[in-house]
Amino acid sequence: MSGSKSSRFDSKLVSKIREAEALTEKNDSLVLNIAANYGGRWDIVNATKKLIVQVQAGQLDVADIDEETFTRNTCAADLPAVDLLIRTGGEQRISNFLLWQIAYAELYFSEDFWPDFDEAAFQVAIDAFTDRQRRFGKISEQVS
Repeated sequence: MSGSKSSRFDSKLVSKIREAEALTEKNDSLVLNIAANYGGRWDIVNATKKLIVQVQAGQLDVADIDEETFTRNTCAADLPAVDLLIRTGGEQRISNFLLWQIAYAELYFSEDFWPDFDEAAFQVAIDAFTDRQRRFGKISEQVS
């Protein structure tokens, strides 16, 4: 939100977002992403277009495009890897959210709606996350 002079969002919402940013600006142990007016497919297409422009300008060779290069061209490039994706409201889908970035994320689905998803519900999600074996595409025997 910072730095934008105009917004597609209602001024009350923008005010609440700025308030939340101010309240959490010194937090450094958790990254919370709330994506509004975002789509994972859009992000993938946009990153692809950026790469094409770089190749056409001679700044990048097609052979040098790999997962890391692609990731650097997504809108979430400056964010840490997603470890846990929490979906509230009883929905069991990702709904076009961070499609590229959640490849190795653990998914947690909660029946609670977002306004009711409180500290206790968050702790349940964290506990479920810590009980999982993160394999990053490997099988259990390869991790052990």
